[in-house]
Amino acid sequence: MAMAAILGVGGTALDPWERGFLREADPWGFILFARNVEDPPQLRSLTASLRDTVGREAPILIDQEGGRVQRLRPPHWRDWRPALEQMEAAVDPLRAQWIRNRLIAAELREVGIDVNCAPLADLVEDETHPVLRNRLYGRDVETVVAAARACAEGLLAGGVLPVLKHIPGHGRARVDSHLELPRVHARRERLEERDFVPFRALADLPLGMTAHIVLSAIDPSRPCTTSPEAIRLIREEIGFDGLLMSDDIGMEALSGSMAERTRAALAAGVDLVLHCKGDREGMEQVAGAAGSLTPQAERRAARALAARRIPEPADLRALEEEIGDLLAGGS
Repeated sequence: MAMAAILGVGGTALDPWERGFLREADPWGFILFARNVEDPPQLRSLTASLRDTVGREAPILIDQEGGRVQRLRPPHWRDWRPALEQMEAAVDPLRAQWIRNRLIAAELREVGIDVNCAPLADLVEDETHPVLRNRLYGRDVETVVAAARACAEGLLAGGVLPVLKHIPGHGRARVDSHLELPRVHARRERLEERDFVPFRALADLPLGMTAHIVLSAIDPSRPCTTSPEAIRLIREEIGFDGLLMSDDIGMEALSGSMAERTRAALAAGVDLVLHCKGDREGMEQVAGAAGSLTPQAERRAARALAARRIPEPADLRALEEEIGDLLAGGS
């Protein structure tokens, strides 16, 4: 049974230590970053090597939202404006959102990547930190749900699994969770009537990612990723029963060693921990602490992977022309 973790790697090809370690550790999946990317042939070789090390069609993830969070970039891949900017500029923003993600899916599949860490269902608030704001889809629940659904459906149509993030809601964060722990003191009633609503509407998606954020009305002492109360809320009140991974446990919002963070997230009820840095010490700590997927997580993982499908036929050139017209007409 696979290890309850998704791991990053260090560079553009696996070194001998990584090959041996990954073969032994057998993580459920892998995640790639700009440091792992040179060009399409190299990336196809890397994704094939990762799967070869574990002897199965392991899921390979990436953050290809567009805008600032975009690991594949020109000249080999399309460039995308920030999601919020596109939503505001397009003549038909939902159609443009679907096309954007169908084209992203085509590029990912072509290099062996089959999971994209999108859509985002966090809501834009007055206080939303700039690191997150322009990655989002809007202020009102209806717009965000429709845009997130269009994103997910575009990815799925292209044979790529979506990851719903950041559950149960990150829009009220005033600080960057990569650097420090956000704390939100909104009343529970306000969270239930606004922040949690998009995630309830999208709870059928196959994979999800937690938010490294303290919601004091839920658990004043722990971020959602390591809070049993928050994970219970995600499962029972929001109703998300997909495969739930942590956000990157290497982010400064969390404290303790990588082993301590891993144990805390899994004990809280997260199915998988996500470790992105690709450094030897961190990978070894995660592997030593994670253990195998629980039977319940294994069932969720199997259900998620069963949603992978062959891409639907599409005229990619026509879609590219169409989204160009949608954006030109709205600018």
